[in-house]
Amino acid sequence: MSRVKRFAMVAGVVSVLLAQPVQAQVKESSAQMLVQSTPAQEIVQVTGVKANPTDKGVEVILQTAKGQQLQLVNRSAGNSFITDIPNAQLKLPNGDTFTFRSEKPLAGITEITVINFDNATIRVTVTGEATAPTVELFDDDAGLVFAVASQTTAMQPPETPPVEQKPENQTPQETPSAEGDEPIELVVTGERDGYRVPNSSVGTRTDTPLRDIPQSIQVIPQQVLRDQRADVNSALRNTPSVRDGAPTNFDAVRIQVRGFFSPLAVDGIVSRIGNGTGANIGPDLTGIDRIDVLLGPSSILFGSSSPGGTVNFVTKQPLRDPYYFAEATVGSFDFYRGEADFSGPLDDDKKVLYRLNASYRDQGFFTQFSRTRNLVIAPVISFALGENTNLSIDGTYKDFSQDNGNLGIPAVGTILPNPNGQIPHDRITNEGKLDAIQGRIGYKLEHQFSENWSVSNAFRYDSVDYTYNLTFPQGLTPDNRSQRRLNLDNSDLYNQYSMLTNVVGKFSTGSIKHQLLFGFDLGRYESAFISTTRAAAPIDLFNPVFGQPLGAITSRTNTSSTLDELGILVQDQITFTDNLKLLIGGRFDTFTQTDRNFITNSETSQSGEAFSPRVGIVYQPIPPVSLYANYTRSFQPAIGRAFDGSVFQPTRGTQYEIGVKTDINDRLSTTLALYDITQSNVLTSDPANLGFSVQTGEINSQGIELSLTGEILPGWNIFASYAYNDTRISNDNNPNLVGNRVQRTSPNNASLWTTYEFQQGNLQGLGLGLGLFYVGDRAGDNANSFTVPGYLTTDAAIFYKQNQFRAAINIKNLFNVDYFEGVFSRDRVFYGAPFTVQGTISWTF
Repeated sequence: MSRVKRFAMVAGVVSVLLAQPVQAQVKESSAQMLVQSTPAQEIVQVTGVKANPTDKGVEVILQTAKGQQLQLVNRSAGNSFITDIPNAQLKLPNGDTFTFRSEKPLAGITEITVINFDNATIRVTVTGEATAPTVELFDDDAGLVFAVASQTTAMQPPETPPVEQKPENQTPQETPSAEGDEPIELVVTGERDGYRVPNSSVGTRTDTPLRDIPQSIQVIPQQVLRDQRADVNSALRNTPSVRDGAPTNFDAVRIQVRGFFSPLAVDGIVSRIGNGTGANIGPDLTGIDRIDVLLGPSSILFGSSSPGGTVNFVTKQPLRDPYYFAEATVGSFDFYRGEADFSGPLDDDKKVLYRLNASYRDQGFFTQFSRTRNLVIAPVISFALGENTNLSIDGTYKDFSQDNGNLGIPAVGTILPNPNGQIPHDRITNEGKLDAIQGRIGYKLEHQFSENWSVSNAFRYDSVDYTYNLTFPQGLTPDNRSQRRLNLDNSDLYNQYSMLTNVVGKFSTGSIKHQLLFGFDLGRYESAFISTTRAAAPIDLFNPVFGQPLGAITSRTNTSSTLDELGILVQDQITFTDNLKLLIGGRFDTFTQTDRNFITNSETSQSGEAFSPRVGIVYQPIPPVSLYANYTRSFQPAIGRAFDGSVFQPTRGTQYEIGVKTDINDRLSTTLALYDITQSNVLTSDPANLGFSVQTGEINSQGIELSLTGEILPGWNIFASYAYNDTRISNDNNPNLVGNRVQRTSPNNASLWTTYEFQQGNLQGLGLGLGLFYVGDRAGDNANSFTVPGYLTTDAAIFYKQNQFRAAINIKNLFNVDYFEGVFSRDRVFYGAPFTVQGTISWTF
């Protein structure tokens, strides 16, 4: 059997033989054979890595499930020989990603790494002490071999068995070297997801390394979510300049990014439902793989959006190999939750894959009579329609109900003194029930025309049906003892239709490389509101009497709204040299909104348009360091008319940002960003015409953000951030507001989450986690009439992993600190949850 034929039968193996560094040489015939034999779109799953010492050096083998072949792109950079495999991923059978590392494996070689460079590329790097290694590429019985010539005495084969990558970190292995006494140390590091995510598509709509994007982007990966037992509210505490204005256990989040309320997106499609708050009713994270936060204006990608940034939920996708996961959690305040995650192929050829995530949560809360139930079912199925065509269909069903949800209590008696004393922490004034049914279904079709050109088309339908009968707080009575209330009996229905089409092409003009994207977005958003308002009896905050009869009807509402949007964008990612990159693009949007009032039998319509440019540059003086700067704009429709009948123009956001991103190594990275954002055309009261508005308002946000994510040492992970944000009203017709901090914003926020897992010995598999979360003083309202005190809370975790079993105990607010989690108004302040503990057990099988 010939060597080439035998290669096709050895399960797509890549081998690396290492020795003394000299010049790089490549035999191109075998490499060309490999490139031509694999379809451009097929992604080979490398399920394991072996390290075998040989008589010439070290052999690193990349294992695949079948006889799949790998594409190769070789180059040298400084003293490193680098091979990119642009059709493969390091991924365990259960879907977890991992990395391989061997430090100082033999004389003259400082490090070997095998990592996921992006979502479709494996990078193999062999680094010499002084110069690039000499590498000869050929096919062998063992697979594709990078043979590094040795200038020293040939090594004898060791007696010790080969080192094989496994899901968990391995103990270093030693073998004799050519010098006799000098050992070869092979350190193989396996990551289960990891705390550092090197690339994302949220910033460009193309899969791009974060270090090459001239904008601050924070990714909260699956392992952080798992280790913290996080929901949406607690997960976003990890991100600089991002805070949820809503309290824990609220029906939907109220996100502020860099001081501005921001929408939520799912897989790159922004939700208009409830001004973006309804993208994730719950706010459970079932079916969510990670959270990408794009900091700064993002209208070029999403159309109408906040100048502060956008939070994007990335859903879990089907796996090629069978994966079954089950988990159960119990905790304080009668918390019970079960979750299942199943995935794998539906046919022998693995062309049809599925994934099913489901969970049910039933929990109480520290406020009296409060209870929440949440059912989530999230299926996904994908089809390989051909070598270059893929179709995925996904959906989500959520059934959320809440009894006596916490709507807040007054600032007087909580933050501010009350002559009657302190209002109890567990006091509830709402008597009512909320039910929400959320549905989401859509598809994504991708086709690769050639190695350089591709098209994708995605459609999604979202629906949320709210029904609720709640008693809302309306302020204190003169004796500061009772809270006024009104009753709302509402039915709210939201529908959203979204279609996104992207055409991506790669080409060169001389030595300059381009990745060009044409985007076409089409959307419709519909909402309908039916409401009946009744008077409700005040409730004594210190001696409440529940169940009092409702009063007369005070008002009725029956309205609907339809928003049609069209967006066209062009973007070019330009690479002048390996260390100089430019991102430039622009988007044109048009929108029409029609509002109907069925009680007055009236209809109004308003149209508008906006252009949103973005320019950013990245310069990398050395490969691990990226210096960047950007200028970008955003818009949001301002619906309504001024006193003279003129239509309001969209509000505009303008940002200038500079920063530096540093890969301390391939496991640890940091980002420092400085920004200045101005939002103009803000509606403010018309001083000459009572009840009307004019667009003379302006808000300015300035700040600094610092984040550190990744693995410090094997087993020791960190996810930390600090943000200084100064968001103020810079112009308003009310001079008393000018210079005030914007409501709920805090100048200083910081977070630290770190875990350590023992790597060997009797404690192997045992892990500890510690979290510190600091929020500074916040403005209670735009008038700055009161301040919400800052706080520091501590979380802790202890977990144990053994084979497919994992058990964990998570503690939140370890020291039972009294603090105020959020504020909606002077009448609606929210205490933070006290000491809370949850226990979890899970199996992967």
